[in-house]
Amino acid sequence: MTEANLNTQSPLSITPSRSGIERRYGDFPTFPAALDYAAQGKSGFNIYSGRGTLIESLPYSTLRVQALSVARRLLGLGLTKGDRVAIVAESDGDFARAFFGCQYAGLVPAPLPLPVVFGGKDDYIKTLRGMITSAGARAVVVPSVIGGWTDLITEGLDLLFGGSPTELMEQEEKEIALPDVGPDDLSYLQFSSGSTRSPTGVCITQRAGMANIHSISKYGLCVFPSEDPRVDRCVSWLPLYHDMGLVGFFLTPMGCQLSVDLLPTREFARRPHIWLELISRNRGTLSYSPSFGFELCVRRGAREEIDLSSWRAAGIGGDMIRPQIMHQFAEAFACRGFDKRAFVASYGMAETTLAISFAPLNEGIHTDTVDLRYLEERNYARPADEKTEPRRTFVLCGRPLPEHEMEVRSPDGKILSEREVGTIFVRGPSIMSGYFQRPDETEKALSANGWLNTGDLGYFLDGQIVVTGRAKDLIIINARNILPQDLEWAAEHEMPNVRSRDVAVFSVDHQEGEKVVALVQCRLSEEETRAKLKTDLTALFRRIHGIDVEVTLVAPRSLPQTSSGKLTRARAKAMFLAGEFS
Repeated sequence: MTEANLNTQSPLSITPSRSGIERRYGDFPTFPAALDYAAQGKSGFNIYSGRGTLIESLPYSTLRVQALSVARRLLGLGLTKGDRVAIVAESDGDFARAFFGCQYAGLVPAPLPLPVVFGGKDDYIKTLRGMITSAGARAVVVPSVIGGWTDLITEGLDLLFGGSPTELMEQEEKEIALPDVGPDDLSYLQFSSGSTRSPTGVCITQRAGMANIHSISKYGLCVFPSEDPRVDRCVSWLPLYHDMGLVGFFLTPMGCQLSVDLLPTREFARRPHIWLELISRNRGTLSYSPSFGFELCVRRGAREEIDLSSWRAAGIGGDMIRPQIMHQFAEAFACRGFDKRAFVASYGMAETTLAISFAPLNEGIHTDTVDLRYLEERNYARPADEKTEPRRTFVLCGRPLPEHEMEVRSPDGKILSEREVGTIFVRGPSIMSGYFQRPDETEKALSANGWLNTGDLGYFLDGQIVVTGRAKDLIIINARNILPQDLEWAAEHEMPNVRSRDVAVFSVDHQEGEKVVALVQCRLSEEETRAKLKTDLTALFRRIHGIDVEVTLVAPRSLPQTSSGKLTRARAKAMFLAGEFS
């Protein structure tokens, strides 16, 4: 599809990039107050189909009116302030109306995933029902794209409503006074993606949400003020049930009055080039993706008509950053105006609302290459030289945002020095209030004085945080702390028949020690080539990492992923031990 075709396919007009009102950087007490202000301008959400056709233009002024109507309908069902509303999050205007309707009604929305990365219908419905039950939701909104499953999703649950957005709008809009919503009220539940644990509801207050939006827009991305001749515009395919999509490209743009062009997540994998064409077409300046999104675009190649010169902040987050992929993308799209200095590394998680650190803008990716064996044996990131083997390159993810603190600590709580690897702790106004109705989990993660144990490992370098992996994923063999992604990435990089996210590595109890297992998705059918792949992988792991690994070939698309598309090693390990890959 050409850019010209994209421009002429719809009679609708996109919301302008310039709102026409003075820029405010999330300095509001609540989300309803933020939308009240944004509604005074001309910017808003623009919803596109998977082919790049504009299907809905939703100015914030219109959204506010519609959200207030939804709020009264929700309260008319018998819901009361603080009740939870589960919303299966399609990237469309219906989700926006339901989410902000909850905000005005004092209800707590819980965005839930679409069945994009689940193994099948049954697994998806089981997971969804678990989330609905965990949230104690009294209403469930299911988009039409999976409307045929609504009865299976809601069966037997104690609900005041379970149905589609259309059915919700058919409810009576009663003249009900909306409750006062304050900064310390819960704004929403963000289900963590569950890469190392069962999905758990993260409690984000109005105050915490607005604090993170303020820090992201003013200090992280440095959104242009209204009087600047330059103007920002967001483009996103990220899922709205994940913190990077919900906060980064749904709530933050509204909180600082930016227009957003939204592409459905479920369509991105089929046509990743549409993402880039929308940036080109609408002169997008701010857009994020995990590493695999950039990788998909490299595989599909650059279309001649796109111009990416407007893209000033190409953010990377949501998973461990792979510098090689960033290099490949910059090389592939330099001819289309992409400037590698636009790359912005950042670090965060649902428990910090979203971001906790940003690398400096306009500098691109900065990396640190270390002696991998020294790191594994001594928890110290000693710089590598030209003779060092094996080595590992990490990406610097920036300094903590203003009013936020970060420390790297040893297992006994000692604050570590530069290049010493330990657990990352953070504190600040964006931190969650806890896990929903899980005081035990909250107590493990949050100290009495507000420090959050992120569960991530890393070290400081030149004041910036470098994330090395998840503590729970560590494989400890012969007193070495081995990061599973090192083995996974080695296989994906060295083996031509192994693609990104095709490998899951973990350890299992074996006699008196630990055994390392690698599950590898394999598309080869001939027994001889399959046997050679196993032999080559075993040799590769032994040569590069000096350990024996049991390689098991599994069917394509059989490795479990979280709702945000991350590999979940914990689930893969459980499936392996249960014999599901036999």
